[in-house]
Amino acid sequence: MSVPNIITFLRILAVPLAMYMILTGRMEWAFWLFVAAGVSDALDGAIARLFRAQTVLGGYLDPLADKTLIIGVYVALSYVGQIPLWLVMMVVFRDVMIVGGVILLFTLKETLAMQPLIVSKLNTVVQIALAAAVLAPPALGLPELHLFGLEVVDALVYACTATTALSGVAYAQRAALLFNRHGGVA
Repeated sequence: MSVPNIITFLRILAVPLAMYMILTGRMEWAFWLFVAAGVSDALDGAIARLFRAQTVLGGYLDPLADKTLIIGVYVALSYVGQIPLWLVMMVVFRDVMIVGGVILLFTLKETLAMQPLIVSKLNTVVQIALAAAVLAPPALGLPELHLFGLEVVDALVYACTATTALSGVAYAQRAALLFNRHGGVA
C-alpha cells in the first residue's frame, strides 16, 4: 500500500463517522470531516502524481472512496430530512448502474480504463457542493444561503438531479457501444 492509497483508505474509513455525526445532529463535526475528506482526496492525488506513486489499486480505490463518501453523507442527510430521498435513490441507482456495467464488461473480458466523463465530473462537483451547502450553514453559523431568490440547497438539488440523469444516460450510451462490440449483447 502506497501513501496515497493509505490516505484514500482512511477516507473510506471516515464515512461511517461522518454519517454518525450527521445522524446525531453534530453537523459542524460532519462538515469539517467532509472538508478533511475533500482535502485528503486532493492530497492523495497530488502525492501520487508528484512521486509517481499511481497504482492500479489507487485507480479503483479513489473513485470508490469518493462515491462511498457521497452516498454515505447523502443517505444520512436524507434520513435527517435535509435532502430528498428520491435524489439519494437516483444517485445510488446511477452508481450501482455504473458499477454493474463495469463488472459486466469485466466478465466479457473488456479492458476498461477508469476514466470519468466530463458530465460525471460536473456531477461530482455538484454532489459535493450540495452536501457542503447543507452542512456549512449549521457548522459555520450561517443563515440559509439564497441566490436569485432561490435557496441554494434547492438550486443544487435541481442541478444534482439534472447532472445525475445526464451522467447516467451518458454512461448507458457508452456501455451500449461497448456491449455492441461483443456481438450485440446490449
